[in-house]
Amino acid sequence: MHTGSDLLMIELGLVVLGLAIIARIARRIGLPALPMYLLAGLTLGEGGLVELPASEDFIETGAEIGVILMLLMLGLEFSPHELVVNVRRSTLAGLTDLVFNFAPGLVAGLLLGFDPIVAILLGGVTYISSSGIFAKLVADLERIGNHETPVVLGVLVIEDLAMVLYLPIVTGVLIGDSALSTAVTVAVSLGAVIAILGIAYVLGDRLSNIALSHSSEALLLTLLGITLLVAGLAGRLNLSTAVGAFIVGVALSGDIASHARGLLLPLRNLFAAVFFVFFGLQVDIRLIPDVAAVAIAIAAVSAVTKIATGWIAAERAGIGTPGRVRTGAALIAHGEFSIVIAELGIAREDDLGALAATYVIVLTIVGALLYQFSDTMTSVSLNMRSRTP
Repeated sequence: MHTGSDLLMIELGLVVLGLAIIARIARRIGLPALPMYLLAGLTLGEGGLVELPASEDFIETGAEIGVILMLLMLGLEFSPHELVVNVRRSTLAGLTDLVFNFAPGLVAGLLLGFDPIVAILLGGVTYISSSGIFAKLVADLERIGNHETPVVLGVLVIEDLAMVLYLPIVTGVLIGDSALSTAVTVAVSLGAVIAILGIAYVLGDRLSNIALSHSSEALLLTLLGITLLVAGLAGRLNLSTAVGAFIVGVALSGDIASHARGLLLPLRNLFAAVFFVFFGLQVDIRLIPDVAAVAIAIAAVSAVTKIATGWIAAERAGIGTPGRVRTGAALIAHGEFSIVIAELGIAREDDLGALAATYVIVLTIVGALLYQFSDTMTSVSLNMRSRTP
């Protein structure tokens, strides 16, 4: 007897085998697999070569888990004290980030004749970089120990925390909520962030000792259960599920962190690949030609402003030229948050979804390549300058 689950297994099997082939090719030619996963997703789904009717919902859920696991493992590399210090040091960089990178989307939206609230949404799309993509890149390229990594994290955490204010406000305006209702939502969101950070800072060591187990099976289930629970609760409170997962990782320290990395790495690799495939699945490639020129133009401006933001942030931290370039390149890629923001305004502006998706794809590919090869480009540039009479 054949059921829908048979087709689901076949589709998933083919997708995973395809990703395995892509990973092998990427390793052989020396390119990051991430953009190639994204391009693979574009060839599937609506408007692509092949559709995945049975497995698309499963892939969507897997994509959410992928973001959560990427941020959880990134959080495991930092203590609560380091997180607080990095955020404090990055406050000015965070303000610079807001000024430099919200403006391109806002101005572009107004020039395109969008509704002002839609232009504000487009500003949010261009403002926020992808924590998930950075987590994947920094792990793949083994740059977690680099001096600039905490600087990038400080900026990214500030961006995600800014969403605590931004998302409830724009959502309230879009659905016509009263000022009081919107203010209450924002207050609840801020209170939840403070509470979660406070628990991680004060009780991190104690929670780590409670969760630690000599059974790998029990430890894995405990870690996944806690992380998914906190991420889900964060989502319910209009927070980023990624921020919730990241804070869980930060709260875990000592022996449990070292054990967790080995247990979670294979799962993270699988679901991270699924995340980037799903990213591509969301885009109807038939809509891309109509918005490609505008998306590329906005992406070009954003790449420059993100590099400038990273340069300033790293310079204030006393990091040299190569690290400043890497910091800027790390901030270029945009991701899931940009798509979520754009989806809020699709009802008011049909082109917003395709525009944001195309913009994200361009910056994800460009950002990943620039981050990987930033040291080479910096060396070439410095050599050329030294030879100039």
